[in-house]
Amino acid sequence: MIRPIEWTEEGVVLIDQNALPGMLRHITCRHYGEMIQAISDLTVRGAPAIGIAAAMGIALAVKDMLGDPTESPAAAFDRICAQFAATRPTAVNLFWAINRMKQCFEQWRREEHRETLYDRLRKEACTLLEEDIAINRRIGRNGTQLIGDNATVLTHCNAGALATGGYGTALGVIRAARDEGKCLRVFADETRPVLQGARLTAWEMMQEGIPVTIITDSMAGFVMKQGKIDLVIVGADRIAANGDTANKIGTYSLAVLARAHSIPFYVAAPLSTIDLSVAYGEGIPIEERNPEEVRTVAGIPVAPSGTPVYNPAFDVTPHHYISAIITEEGIVQEPTAEGIKALFDR
Repeated sequence: MIRPIEWTEEGVVLIDQNALPGMLRHITCRHYGEMIQAISDLTVRGAPAIGIAAAMGIALAVKDMLGDPTESPAAAFDRICAQFAATRPTAVNLFWAINRMKQCFEQWRREEHRETLYDRLRKEACTLLEEDIAINRRIGRNGTQLIGDNATVLTHCNAGALATGGYGTALGVIRAARDEGKCLRVFADETRPVLQGARLTAWEMMQEGIPVTIITDSMAGFVMKQGKIDLVIVGADRIAANGDTANKIGTYSLAVLARAHSIPFYVAAPLSTIDLSVAYGEGIPIEERNPEEVRTVAGIPVAPSGTPVYNPAFDVTPHHYISAIITEEGIVQEPTAEGIKALFDR
């Protein structure tokens, strides 16, 4: 299984996703500042993986910084958490993981320091990693009922092992269906501007031996019209209480095209991606990234230098375009606020 993030005695080892597919390179982060940089520059990306990376980074930070006699442990911990929270505003799993680490910190304080804070936080971060893999497998098993044999699936960006602790959400459903013996084919949108579909999803599918074809983002509608797509499955970075879903830019267009061609459009995500504090998609913060991501490809200019660029990293798909949301606790068909809430009551 592809493991994009692991805790070792040397530090946190990450697959450098910026190096793929040309090179499978691992980097070791020994200081929390390196983890912040890795999250910010997309060395590690995907909502669940970002959360895990932040949790591990917080543990590294505590090892480095809580020995400072000029700052109280509580003040240092809050400052560290705030630095991680500032890295990627759309991915709610980041804030969910930070809150888990805050709860762990408070529990440590109440228990009168029976073990070091570093040991407690390290264990919690590693638990988050293993929990995420188990959750992804449950999402995959739940989602296989939506995929028929000999189906062709269109996916966008990368919601696979690389975007999680391992296994994946949208690609986890595809993996699970393959493991059940279903014959599948995948179409992967290239996913401009940084090509996560072409670079990462295609690489993952080839590692798994699952047939994959790359298309440009602008080809999706025509490919649907040709009858080549049976269903669309994507991941999510944040889901509002009513089912509106933020995912990589271009997802909304796919949902509209799928509806126009009567193709089911599914979202696969863990419960931790659902933000009940946000009632509608309009309340989800949308990250805007460096214009150079659009003006260049792999560092090569494709637009005049200095050309104004609008570069939102995500868009929001209204819930009425979503056929179902697949989670570890089950599937919500035609998601509504009531259906989403029922997931948490199971």
